[in-house]
Amino acid sequence: MPPHHTAPASSASSTNGLAGAAMVLGVTGLSTSVFFIGGLLGGIGLILGIVALTTAKRTGTGRGKALTGVVTSAIAIVVSVLVAVFFVWYANKTQECYRPDSFQQYKQCVHQQLTGN
Repeated sequence: MPPHHTAPASSASSTNGLAGAAMVLGVTGLSTSVFFIGGLLGGIGLILGIVALTTAKRTGTGRGKALTGVVTSAIAIVVSVLVAVFFVWYANKTQECYRPDSFQQYKQCVHQQLTGN
């Protein structure tokens, strides 16, 4: 009977938990980045992802998840910043429309402010 080779229990069960957390936070941050919370989740995911990448270099596990976490977290941060910039621009551009008597007046005012008509 040939010898059966198994990995030691410690390396078989070792995983890079930070990599998984970074990936989850990055993906969640990306999917919620239009609601501003995605930037916060992305920031946490980016930090965890960078730490997980250094851990992956040492242990050899979780590099793909860590890299996914870093990339999706960075994109989530960028999208959140762009959404925030857009909202500030929109609020500034339409600030005189915030006291309409009806929604129809608000829509007309916004249209006038954005198109210049």
